[in-house]
Amino acid sequence: MRTKRIKTITFVIPCYNSAAYMDACIESILGGGRDIEIIIVNDGSTKDDTAQKADEWAAAHPDVIKVIHQENAGHGGAVMAGLRAATGVYFKVVDSDDWLDRTARDLLMAKLRGFIAGDNLVDLVVTNYVYEHVSTGSQKIIRYRGALPTNKIVTWDEVGVFGPGQNIIMHAATYRTQVLRDSGLDLPKHTFYVDNIFVYVPLPYVKTLHYLPVNLYRYFIGRDDQSVNEPVQLSRLDQQMRITKVMSEAYVLPDEIPSKRLARYMEGFLALIIAASSMFSVIRADADALQMRKQMWADLFAKDVKMAKRLGRHPLVLGSNLSSPTGRKLSVALYRLAQRIYRFS
Repeated sequence: MRTKRIKTITFVIPCYNSAAYMDACIESILGGGRDIEIIIVNDGSTKDDTAQKADEWAAAHPDVIKVIHQENAGHGGAVMAGLRAATGVYFKVVDSDDWLDRTARDLLMAKLRGFIAGDNLVDLVVTNYVYEHVSTGSQKIIRYRGALPTNKIVTWDEVGVFGPGQNIIMHAATYRTQVLRDSGLDLPKHTFYVDNIFVYVPLPYVKTLHYLPVNLYRYFIGRDDQSVNEPVQLSRLDQQMRITKVMSEAYVLPDEIPSKRLARYMEGFLALIIAASSMFSVIRADADALQMRKQMWADLFAKDVKMAKRLGRHPLVLGSNLSSPTGRKLSVALYRLAQRIYRFS
C-alpha cells in the first residue's frame, strides 16, 4: 500500500470567467513537483468555459489538481473555499490572470521542502512580486531588502522598517496553512480588495518569517475591468470602505499586538488603507463618497479613540485628509505622483 504523499503547498486559483487566461496561470505552477496541490475554484462562471477547462486540467493531472465548483461568492469566497479544502502545509493564492516565474517557483519549493524536512515550519515566507504592465511592456519589482533580513528565519523583533511600497501583500505572502486557520480568517463574500484582509489579520499569529529574494509572482496590470484600475476602484468605494472597516476592527493598535515592531508595521499598513479610502473619496468628491469618508472616521473613533488619533497623525493619513479645496488638490497631486513612482495601477 502506497503512503500518501504530503503536499508541501496548496496553490489556490480563484476563477471567474477566466477561460481566456487561466491556462497560462496553471501552466506556470505545474512542473514544480508532485508535492504541489493546485485547487482551481470555479466561482460560478457562466460566460465562458472556465468550468470545462478546470475539469479538463483536473482529469489530466489528478494527483496535483482539484476543482471546486461553487455558486458565485466573489474573490474572498473562492479563497476561503480553497483554504477549507487545502491539504498543503503551506498556502498561496494565485489569481487566474497572474502567473509564477518557474525558476523562482522551484527555489521556493526547495526552501519549503527544507523547512518541512527539518521540522522547522516557518509561519510566513515572503518573496518579491513584479507588476507586469502588459500594455507598456514595463515592469516594477517590489523587493523587501532593508525591511526583512535575507535568507534567514527571523522573528518580528528582527524586522526592520518597511519603506514606501514594501507592505507585504497577498502576492508576496506564502503562509503556513495552519496559521491562516488558527487566525480565524474569514473573508467576506462578494467583496473586492479582500487580499488586504488576507495578509493583515493573520499577522499576529506569525511567529517566524523568512524572506526569499526571488521574483516569484507576476502581477498582471492592463485589463480595463481590473479591480485595481482607478475608475473601477472609484465605482467600488463602498467595498474599499468595507475592507477598511474589517481591518480597523481586527485589533486595537498597538495595545493588542505584543511585538512593538509588528504593531508599528500593522499601524502603517492600516494607515495606508485608510489613506487610500480617503483619497478615493476625495477623487470622487460626490456627496456619497464624502459621507463614506466621514463614516469611516466615526467607525474608527467608535472602535478606539486613542488608536483613531494615532492613525490620524500618520503622515499618509494626514496627506490624504486635507480639508480645504487647495488641500484636496494637493492630496490628489501627491497621489498621482505616487502612482507614477510605484506604478501600482
